[in-house]
Amino acid sequence: MSTLTAESTPLKVSQMAESLIGSEIIKLAQEINEKISKGEKVYNLTIGDFNPKVFPIPSELKEEIIRAINEDETNYPVPNGMPALRGAISEYLQARMGVSYNEQEIVVSGGARPLIYSAYRALVDEGDTVLFPVPSWNNNHYAHMLGAKAVWVETKPENNFMPTAAELKPYIGEASLLGLCSPLNPTGTVFTKEALEEICQLVVKENEARLQSGRKPLYLLYDQIYWVLTHGDTVHHDPVTINPAMRPYTVFVDGMSKAFAATGIRVGWSFGPERIIQKMKGILSHVGAWSPKAEQVAAGRYLKRTEDVDRFLTSFKTAVMDRLEGFYKGFSDLKSEGFPVDAIAPQAAIYLTIKIDLKGKKLPDGTVISTTQQTTKYLLEEAKMGIVPFNAFGASNDSAWYRLSVGTCRMEDVADAIASLRSALSKLS
Repeated sequence: MSTLTAESTPLKVSQMAESLIGSEIIKLAQEINEKISKGEKVYNLTIGDFNPKVFPIPSELKEEIIRAINEDETNYPVPNGMPALRGAISEYLQARMGVSYNEQEIVVSGGARPLIYSAYRALVDEGDTVLFPVPSWNNNHYAHMLGAKAVWVETKPENNFMPTAAELKPYIGEASLLGLCSPLNPTGTVFTKEALEEICQLVVKENEARLQSGRKPLYLLYDQIYWVLTHGDTVHHDPVTINPAMRPYTVFVDGMSKAFAATGIRVGWSFGPERIIQKMKGILSHVGAWSPKAEQVAAGRYLKRTEDVDRFLTSFKTAVMDRLEGFYKGFSDLKSEGFPVDAIAPQAAIYLTIKIDLKGKKLPDGTVISTTQQTTKYLLEEAKMGIVPFNAFGASNDSAWYRLSVGTCRMEDVADAIASLRSALSKLS
């Protein structure tokens, strides 16, 4: 007779935790890292992160962090962020975006993720509807954690995978929160001024009607964590500048992680209506999701070093764009050679949107590729190229589009990766 024990029987947990889906990107990255640890050459273009040996943080920021630690700035920070940092952020936003938010309208946290979670917590009740386009990053998981109803709107390549007002309009009336991101993760594409204007008009009109009926407003969570990294003639647009009537309803997510290759420094900030920002502060205080004090002190000092910031951003953006342009040219060449690939010209962030459609192609062993999963596996096994399919960001399982990230890529890897891909595609029939 067997005896059940906690070790032999899975312990019951909350329904939310039981049904929470893990990150497909991290799963793929782990598989790649295992190959690399065994000595395999893999072009890891998956994670939206930076290799510090390729893209180090600004040297002046590093100096400021060391200085802050040496000054013993190592105890608890102020719950909504160190005042000097919030003041520096306010000046930074005014100077570079042309928007005016005071220190009480800004909250600092340990990167963008806690800010997104606290915004969801502050604005969304269980059972509420959260509306967001796909592909997009993690909205489905945040909605799940809150017991909200997630409404996904799949976008189109002809619109650079950015949502349109027409696509969102059928669902606006039932939504409590609209989640948008520009520049968009995973595509690296941005809203045009006209497209964002139309969406803002939709939100303002909806909220005018809700104001009359006493309903909770439709809020916009606007993730612009990559906005500094625009390339070429690309211009970043934001809802409040385009339509000032959006200000009471818009919560921005921003920070240093991507703009300064500082993903591990964990200094993110949100800004928006003071009442909402203060509620987010309370939530973050209970979670304890503060950015470390030394990093906050350092960030506040660094952001005021305008010439150093400008010099770093110029160099950093050039290096990122060189890689994106290199891959874009490589995919354009492959397309002209007749291979089943495509790419959207890079606009912003560290991502290139690429298409590799191998469905119907025969592997050397005669197997016919019929799924995106098979394509992804073949690219990893044969081309030694790790990229993330859009279905990991909520797109249809049969989508042939992928995210290619250059954050860990050395310039010399670009041509080699394209050559490896060409070789692998040439083996298909």
